Amino acid sequence: MQSIVDALSGLIWSPALIYLCLGAGLFFSVVTRFVQVRQFAEMIRLLRDGGSSEQGISTFQALAVSLSGRVGTGNIAGVAAAIGFGGPGAVFWMWVVAFLGAATAYIESAMGQIYKEVDEGQYRGGPAFYFEKALGQKWFGWLFAVFTVLAVGLLLPGVQANAMANAAEVAFGPGQLIDLMGSEVSTTKLITAGGVVVFLGAIIFGGVKRIAGFTQIVVPFMAVAYMLLALVVIGMNLGELPGIVKLIVTDAFTPMAGVGAAIGWGVKRGVYSNEAGQGSGPHAAAAAEVEHPAQQGLVQAFSVYVDTLFVCSATAFMILITGAYNVHGGDGGFLIQNLAAETAANSPAFTQMALESVFPDVGKVFVALALFFFAFTTILAYYYVAETNVAYMRRTFTFPGELTLLKVLLLGMVFYGSIRTADLAWALGDIGVGVMAWLNIVVILVIFFLGGPAIKALRDYERQQALGVKNYTFDPEELGIMNADFWRERMDGGREGAGVPKNEARD
Repeated sequence: MQSIVDALSGLIWSPALIYLCLGAGLFFSVVTRFVQVRQFAEMIRLLRDGGSSEQGISTFQALAVSLSGRVGTGNIAGVAAAIGFGGPGAVFWMWVVAFLGAATAYIESAMGQIYKEVDEGQYRGGPAFYFEKALGQKWFGWLFAVFTVLAVGLLLPGVQANAMANAAEVAFGPGQLIDLMGSEVSTTKLITAGGVVVFLGAIIFGGVKRIAGFTQIVVPFMAVAYMLLALVVIGMNLGELPGIVKLIVTDAFTPMAGVGAAIGWGVKRGVYSNEAGQGSGPHAAAAAEVEHPAQQGLVQAFSVYVDTLFVCSATAFMILITGAYNVHGGDGGFLIQNLAAETAANSPAFTQMALESVFPDVGKVFVALALFFFAFTTILAYYYVAETNVAYMRRTFTFPGELTLLKVLLLGMVFYGSIRTADLAWALGDIGVGVMAWLNIVVILVIFFLGGPAIKALRDYERQQALGVKNYTFDPEELGIMNADFWRERMDGGREGAGVPKNEARD
């Protein structure tokens, strides 16, 4: 099974997808005039303002939900894998894909807001919705929805669960070995799997409000604590930092593992970590209560920075500055070997050993704890994305208990992923991420050339910024954006409430 999954993952993550991710990010950076730089101050302001409603969550809660999906195993184990298979230069390409991907994140998240709907009292939106409304292809929306439910409901949760179980095993030891389904599994992994399933079930059966409430507390706290500890490690080795930065940059173009490996692993793990272009971020963006769609586009662009430029960089510097890594060669040997040969690159081991070298008896446990919360909240975000796509399909076809079935299957895959090998879990996860990225990036490029609703929204927002308005408005019909029914109805309702006829207001 491992060889079949690896072959399929390699096909999906061909150089074509690598270039598509980088090319789309560069293209959207240029057409938005590098919105990720120009509007940075506005991104910070938006995080302080805005509240929630009965139908929508707040801007900060939407950021927390999307960050819970972005900040996870990819930030700890994913960075280690990028270094372990692509060399230190892979970190540079993670930075590149994050910087360019922030513009892609703006585009997809703004469209998530533009084409959102109200479903059973809460906002819903995402690629499936804008595929149907902006592209006019409902079948394509269904295709994305089906693949996304499979990816985030079945494939990706196993990656997060596997990392949690492996981190617990490194921190606390394997305990006893038990024969389960034809393979030996440690009691530590079984206890971790059981605890995660029980805790996770208690939250996902509570709905999006409970998910948002949990993530807005846990994600910022753990991210700040993790980065503070990383700063301590870096500070204790500050003299080596310039050399590490130089190593990352020079190795990006003349890397030990080959330019292709550095770019490939950097982009693959960068997209897995920050999710820019993958199509998962727009789901959380659509759930927010905002005055203008561009606001969530900007906030979600900022979340890419938080994920990769802050958290991933913290991990990379800790690993490299302490020398706690190996670099695998293409022939099965090592280009660099600082650790035991059996140390798995597709695991949190590099990060745990980096911290352990500075904080004996504490580092491994802290990483296990941080990874537990990062991965746990990521699984919550995955569930929300899967639920939203089930809700999309339910508009056309329903059967009793579909959400209950989704929850049970996801919990089952979390347990299964906890006891499987890391390589298999990551390969399955890469397939899920790759398929979503292919579908989403191609379509948002097509939508841009068909009308560019996200660019129109950005120009409208910046026009109102220049006028110094206090309360932003968004009139899709005035901008030539069709099928944005939620915003059209809100605008029409505002006109009627003010006693202004619709046609007169448009004139």
